[in-house]
Amino acid sequence: MAKHIFVIGGVLSSLGKGIASSSVGLLMKKMGYKVVMQKFDPYLNVDPGTMSPFQHGEVFVTDDGAETDLDLGHYERFIGIPLNKNSNSTSGQVYDTVLKRERRGDYLGKTVKVIPHVTNEIKKLIYNMAKDNDIVITEIGGTVGDIESLPFLEAVRQFRLEVGIKNSLFIFLTYVPYLKAAGELKTKPTQHATTKLREIGIQPDILLCRSEKPFNDEIRSKIAMFTNVQKSRVINAVDVPTIYEVPKVLMQANIHEKICEHFSLTQNSIDFSDWDNIIDNIKNPGKEVTIAVCGKYVKHQDAYKSVGAALIHAAAHYRLKLNMKWVDSEKTISTENITKKLANVDGILIPGGFGVRGIEGKIAIAKYARENGIPYFGICLGMHIAVIELARNVCGLENAYSSEFDESCEHPVIDLMDDQRYLEKLGGTMRLGAYPCVLKESSLGYKIYGEKKISERHRHRYEFNNKYRNKIEKNGMKISGISPDDLLVEVIEIPDHPFFIGVQFHPEFKSRPDETHPIFREFVKKAAEMRK
Repeated sequence: MAKHIFVIGGVLSSLGKGIASSSVGLLMKKMGYKVVMQKFDPYLNVDPGTMSPFQHGEVFVTDDGAETDLDLGHYERFIGIPLNKNSNSTSGQVYDTVLKRERRGDYLGKTVKVIPHVTNEIKKLIYNMAKDNDIVITEIGGTVGDIESLPFLEAVRQFRLEVGIKNSLFIFLTYVPYLKAAGELKTKPTQHATTKLREIGIQPDILLCRSEKPFNDEIRSKIAMFTNVQKSRVINAVDVPTIYEVPKVLMQANIHEKICEHFSLTQNSIDFSDWDNIIDNIKNPGKEVTIAVCGKYVKHQDAYKSVGAALIHAAAHYRLKLNMKWVDSEKTISTENITKKLANVDGILIPGGFGVRGIEGKIAIAKYARENGIPYFGICLGMHIAVIELARNVCGLENAYSSEFDESCEHPVIDLMDDQRYLEKLGGTMRLGAYPCVLKESSLGYKIYGEKKISERHRHRYEFNNKYRNKIEKNGMKISGISPDDLLVEVIEIPDHPFFIGVQFHPEFKSRPDETHPIFREFVKKAAEMRK
């Protein structure tokens, strides 16, 4: 029978449940166990696909096209296993399923309630993850005390009763704040949060206590006494310079031993040498490289979480010190301002996005990169921007634009495909998930990947307009990657530029710290080589 680990958070949000869950998953995987992960999000949206990046952050996309929470990106990066639509469920999805069953008459006229109908559906989602896996790690979004999280917490409380204590384990992540004025770490928030969790019937088995400073044995004993958790299972999750150190911190605290002890599992040895090298490369870099990430969500950098991670992986691969310069494309439009903002950058990356805000700034930035020979990497919208810029300033199509921003534009070099033109809803209707691409052998793309056929994840609705293929290619931009049926442009590049590439897909979703994505790797390498 699969063993189930539930990760719950208390005191406040953004404590790092996703990183903690991922770190535990990595340690169990390194011991030879087959691990799978899932997250429950309490909000009523069916998925995060239509939510603002300012509020929710990045939407992570799986191979099967699910639009999911950004924590799934952490899961994949740490355990190195592609996840799917079953790994992220929201209250909206759960209630939608239950209500559809009620409308069909599946409940035979019974009164439909949160208990047992909603909680049964949640438990079903957990049981489904257990097939062919040794360990299932389930993160409960939100914080104990939130009304939205209660059905999920009630479901996992019931789940323990059904599978038994030896097949389920609760990890509770809390906060131990340091009060500078008093010069002390305070345990009361952890005490109160654990009391709140016990009130709803869940006694944590392991406490992960997040803190800025390490705490001593006296504090550990105090927390253990007031939370009813064994002292040896009160673990200090102290802050570290990079998230990739967290698994090492937890391993040194013997969390893997406690988990194996709880489940009566064999404790196999862990080879951490590959991650030690990654951590060392990040913490002890050599030469510097500065990459400008130009977008409109830069004030909320979680919107570009996977892009940032992929750049970190690429820099670590070459033992480079990465300086990420966040450039707000809404405020960077004039030539003078662009020159000032980008004067000392080694590479320019324009990530994905939606909507017209900041577009003219991005077009001006792409022009600056093209004309000044600065390595350029455009992702999804970043590819569209590169095409629009070249069409306007090289091809002579002054009014070139995307129909996303102006439906009546004279030259829609980026446009909707026919099957997208008359959709009545937005959620889940884009080109989502893994699609194949064929690379031309004489291209930069082929040189980067080293193979002709690739597969990458997509999340977009607008495409390169095939009516302008000949015009664009005659003016110096090469279409180097296409769909197997030759209908969709996937990769563009400028051969006469040191490094200029745009891709329709989102390669950042497949980058791993121990398996750097080739485009990010080569982009950062070229940027470092050209450093002024």
